[in-house]
Amino acid sequence: MAVKKEKKIKKTTAIKKEVKEEVKEEVKKEVKEEVKKEVKKEMKKEVKKETKKEVKKETKKEVKKEVKKRYTEAIGRRKSAVARVRLIKDKPGFVINGKTMEEYFPLPDCHKKILDPFRATDLENSFFVSVKTNGGGVTGQTEAIRLGISRCLVKIDENLKPVLRKAGFLTRDARIVERKKYGLKKARKAAQWSKR
Repeated sequence: MAVKKEKKIKKTTAIKKEVKEEVKEEVKKEVKEEVKKEVKKEMKKEVKKETKKEVKKETKKEVKKEVKKRYTEAIGRRKSAVARVRLIKDKPGFVINGKTMEEYFPLPDCHKKILDPFRATDLENSFFVSVKTNGGGVTGQTEAIRLGISRCLVKIDENLKPVLRKAGFLTRDARIVERKKYGLKKARKAAQWSKR
């Protein structure tokens, strides 16, 4: 009886082992499939993110190129004034810091100075001019705008360079206010000298 029991136990343990191995293999397969699905999902998400970033970059570049094509931009400076000028081939007009030229610069002398580059190159009323300017005073800003417009025109057409250069519109005027010295009233003005 004891021998029969031992044989039975051995058989059952062997069967149990076989079943265990089969179950293990099945579970392994199931787990593999689940992991594969999860990895695929994660990979899809990562690829989506990467492609989105790439597409965004490409579209930004394209938009920038389109915007750049729309206008030509240059910066003009004079004394402590800075002017960012954009020329657009559109209906003729002038906007300076959101105002018309007549509103921003009431003096006709300023209008003449600003429009000088267009007159010199016979291109009056052929561009819409948008200007953002700050710093300095009236003359500084007008001459900064004039330099910016001249630089824009050269960017548009290199053949205009000699005309503008001869007129002196492409030269950056380097003269700025001299600093005040200690012991003096201004840069060079001294107190009145008295003999006694």
